[in-house]
Amino acid sequence: MSRHRAEEDVRTPWQEGTKESLVTAGLDPSWVRDVVLRALTEDLGPDRRDVTTLATIPADQESVAQVVARADGVVAGLVVIPVVLAETAAWLGMPVASTELRAAEGQEVRRGDVVAELSGPTRVLLVAERTMLNLCSHTSGIATHTRAWVEALAGSGATVLDTRKTTPGLRALDKYGVRAGGGDNKRMGLYDVAMIKDNHKLAAGSLAQAHQSVRGAFPEIAVQVEVTTVAEAEESVQAGARFLLCDNMSLGELGETVRRMRVLSGEIGEPIELEATGGLTLELAAEYAATGVDYLSVGALTHSSPALDLAMDLATVPGR
Repeated sequence: MSRHRAEEDVRTPWQEGTKESLVTAGLDPSWVRDVVLRALTEDLGPDRRDVTTLATIPADQESVAQVVARADGVVAGLVVIPVVLAETAAWLGMPVASTELRAAEGQEVRRGDVVAELSGPTRVLLVAERTMLNLCSHTSGIATHTRAWVEALAGSGATVLDTRKTTPGLRALDKYGVRAGGGDNKRMGLYDVAMIKDNHKLAAGSLAQAHQSVRGAFPEIAVQVEVTTVAEAEESVQAGARFLLCDNMSLGELGETVRRMRVLSGEIGEPIELEATGGLTLELAAEYAATGVDYLSVGALTHSSPALDLAMDLATVPGR
């Protein structure tokens, strides 16, 4: 994107309160704008045109449209709708369409519920439609899937976490969907939490050496160690680890690891956090949580959640 274009984007008028809503949701407004602009570019091409809408809709026509749930689920990402409408209007050189959200982020909705009402130039609404729905449906699908896990773990004391298995370029939105669904985010990337996995141990020479190197280079960063057996868990704690990722353990192995780590925690006088991951399913969620782990991390939340079916219907077309 050219510097000239970036400066134009900064001046794009947004509906009042849009930036504040994004910040409240934990989303960087500048990042959201960038995502929207890239999505619009995919749809409109280098000449920025929707040939069908430009050919059939008068420039001065205005409409009211409703965003409707076509399936039961949990909505999330509606806060990006005003951004899509504003950036679309700026590209078309038209007035900004307004957004009235009818559902809150993280709210459960039923098929047929109106989650947002939009009003403004018909061209803006139609050109923005697919970008808006793609982002909202995707994020809502993640929130819906996450909510199912939250409900499955209710009362267990365990928290469901996401992973780095996210859609390239949409990680912040994917992880926002998890939060909206009631789950929690693990690390955002390779920069905020160190995770020592089998390949790191092999390349560094040993688990102890890998842990010592991370602690020496980045003393302020949290460190997690991946383990697959009770013995590896004990070795990790002896090396100084206090956050263990129990990968692909059976229920029996996981239960044994939890029991041993709770004993070790008492002996060293420090808490040891335990996370289960690998092949977890909703059907077994409660059983894994019952082992006493603190977290269950589920890559499927962000890499395999089906989109929630949302649609935009023109409700009124003045003069028709």
